[in-house]
Amino acid sequence: MLIKIIIILLLLFIIFNLFRALFLMLKNPSDGKPMSHYLGRRVIFSAVVLIIIIVAAKLGAINLNRTPSLTAHIQKQTDIAKQHLQSASTKQRLERQSVV
Repeated sequence: MLIKIIIILLLLFIIFNLFRALFLMLKNPSDGKPMSHYLGRRVIFSAVVLIIIIVAAKLGAINLNRTPSLTAHIQKQTDIAKQHLQSASTKQRLERQSVV
């Protein structure tokens, strides 16, 4: 449970840095930290969150969703319908008249 709280807090910090960079982009101050500083923080903390999730999943601290098995959904076809002839041509054939 502690790992999930840490991940949520890091994700909120990532969103905060993203909006801080947006604010600096719109305001464009000449003094202070550049916008790339906050965007770089966002990238670093995103990588940290990803590493924490992978390590926690490998150690069994969090449970990931399992992939569905391929044999879980088997459909069986029953022969209840009668087969009918099908042709590739949809045009009606013309009647032929015999000339005597």
